[in-house]
Amino acid sequence: MAKILISAKHGTDNPTLATLPYIAAKTAKEQGHDPVIFLWDEATALARPGAADCIQGVNIKPLKEVLAAVIAQQIPVWVCKGCALARGVDPDNMIPNAEIKEMGDFIQALAECDKNVEY
Repeated sequence: MAKILISAKHGTDNPTLATLPYIAAKTAKEQGHDPVIFLWDEATALARPGAADCIQGVNIKPLKEVLAAVIAQQIPVWVCKGCALARGVDPDNMIPNAEIKEMGDFIQALAECDKNVEY
């Protein structure tokens, strides 16, 4: 199956686009693929525990529910170091499966993946 890198840049600024990367990763995992979510920009704020609790996009499940499935499926959530630090995200207090990564990690994953999707 495919390695899929899913880039996410939206948070509370766009609840629908904030949720879609997690739905895509959950669906990919259910289909037997190997997804990784990479959070950039405003999406990094969602690495804080509880930050997704009030995110509700248009005509989709609440992010809290989708994120719970992503965590249960053990899908990696990579968090851009610079973006997270700029938003006050504490690297020692993030959602399960989340870890801080740098640009080199993203480029390496991009070079090794079969598909890249951006939201």
